[in-house]
Amino acid sequence: MRDIRNIAVIAHVDHGKTTLVDELLKQSGTFTAHQEVDERVMDSNDIEKERGITILSKNTAIDYEGVRINIIDTPGHADFGGEVERVLKMVDCVLLLVDAQEGVMPQTKFVVKKALQLGHRPIVVINKIDKPGSDADRVVDEVFDLFDQMGASEEQLEFPVVYAAARDGYAKLALEDPNENLIPLFTTILNEVPKPVGADENGLQLQVFTLDYDNFIGKIGIARIFNGTISMGETVLLVKSNGEKVKGRVTKLIGFKGVDRFDIQTAGTGDIVAVAGFETIDVGDSLCDPVDPMPLDPMHIEEPTLSVTFAVNDSPLAGTEGKYVTSNKIDERLTAEMNTNIAMNYEQIGEGKFKVNGRGELQICILAENMRREGFEFSIGRPEVIVRIIDGVKMEPFEHLVIDTPDEFSGAIIEKLGKRKANMTNMVPMGAGSTRLEFEIPARGLIGIRTEFLTETKGEGVMNHSFLEFRPHSGTVESRKYGALVSMENGEAVGYSIFNLQDRGVMFIKPQDKVYNGMVVGQHAKGNDLDINPIKAKQQSNVRSSGADEAIKLIPPRVMSLENALEWIEEDELVEVTPVSIRVRKRDLDPNIRKRTAKKTKFA
Repeated sequence: MRDIRNIAVIAHVDHGKTTLVDELLKQSGTFTAHQEVDERVMDSNDIEKERGITILSKNTAIDYEGVRINIIDTPGHADFGGEVERVLKMVDCVLLLVDAQEGVMPQTKFVVKKALQLGHRPIVVINKIDKPGSDADRVVDEVFDLFDQMGASEEQLEFPVVYAAARDGYAKLALEDPNENLIPLFTTILNEVPKPVGADENGLQLQVFTLDYDNFIGKIGIARIFNGTISMGETVLLVKSNGEKVKGRVTKLIGFKGVDRFDIQTAGTGDIVAVAGFETIDVGDSLCDPVDPMPLDPMHIEEPTLSVTFAVNDSPLAGTEGKYVTSNKIDERLTAEMNTNIAMNYEQIGEGKFKVNGRGELQICILAENMRREGFEFSIGRPEVIVRIIDGVKMEPFEHLVIDTPDEFSGAIIEKLGKRKANMTNMVPMGAGSTRLEFEIPARGLIGIRTEFLTETKGEGVMNHSFLEFRPHSGTVESRKYGALVSMENGEAVGYSIFNLQDRGVMFIKPQDKVYNGMVVGQHAKGNDLDINPIKAKQQSNVRSSGADEAIKLIPPRVMSLENALEWIEEDELVEVTPVSIRVRKRDLDPNIRKRTAKKTKFA
């Protein structure tokens, strides 16, 4: 059996997981001297590169001093918590990264809780010690307190600590040591990470923790071998989480090293490999010895908390910008997404309408953004939280919200969140004129708050949240204060008309943009909706008047990104998503139907 170590890198968003994995790959000699390597090489998807976040957990392997180290880079966002949870079962130890300035954050708590429950003893890496505001000793104490709160055992509380600056490529065991390279971290991994238990002589036990898809070979399960060996072409038994058993042949066995994948003939206990040949393979399924099957326990995956309706675009501009516009195409694409994304699910709820359930707004936005880039055209409704009835009581998801803000804005934020049914649980001064506020808030209260929050804190506030639990429904939550400016005509917007309408509110359109009856073209300065005509041009006459041709000055429009639009809309509005544009519209385009519906709602 080879000498193997399996570790996962876990941390809050932006604490440097992917950068650390980059440096480990470089300094272990995995990349040859002439190989050109991108920054954050593990973030392979376009959106990951643009936003600088990790969305999918990915695995890599490095060889160091004759030991194969399998590393799994995980996402830090709460929306992708499902990815982290599964990965932790597949490894024998975790590297817990904590920012030397920010300290313990909500997502740190979430991942630590999961890791400790599985009995891992984390290696704590205090990262970004080169930051001017870093205070490594305080952060080590915070981590210790967190472990203690989470009920860690004596052994887990004796965790090893490494101080690092991943971006500059050095780590050390004491703060006064010189800044050289990552060897102290490699040494700690080899000494502290337990070797995989199990043996090649035992019957095969392999469990799938993430999925991939290839157009030629179909579904691929990325899995860890807990016992036994597996070979290319071997016949094995697939045991599903519901107990169903299917015999099949391994058509492809793939190994990992650095960023490369390559075909291998055989793999043994402790290895992380990709297996193809099973169409129905799913996360949590086991591959076993057909003679004496001993499947592993299926995995528990946290339920979705948010749902949104995807529907066929039926606006007057439908089909003019997208390549795939029919419900069949949308259905196919959603099915393909669910093949590899286990934290989401969907169901058809009507002609051309699909209800997609996920873990948060960001996760759903990323699916919509990917579809849009692939040429899809569709509409999305306002996100809604998934409500459950438990013992006859209506329950809704609550989130643990942590906000870091400059001191002078904390009053305004507490007031704003109070209207959204948030309950403040903690307030700590963080030094350097900054305060940390902690709240428990219904997930509904977080929908549409991000833009307002950034405006309120002049872009300096940082907001993070993670799922807490289901609690009894907490009544109505205040939503958008302003009404919408709705177009009452079809055509192209005209500069003269926009100029005259600017006093009414903030415009979302510019001259020559296509508009239609029922499309939202701006935000009204008051609380009610207003029908306007953005295509009315200046009447020409043959009489010259003084001041006739004064230059009109247009205020630049507010450009709505997909996330902004989803946050902004109300129940009676939709976001129209095409590869070219993102438009906001009313659900009912006819103003008379809208008035009737509004009346019914008011009296209901």
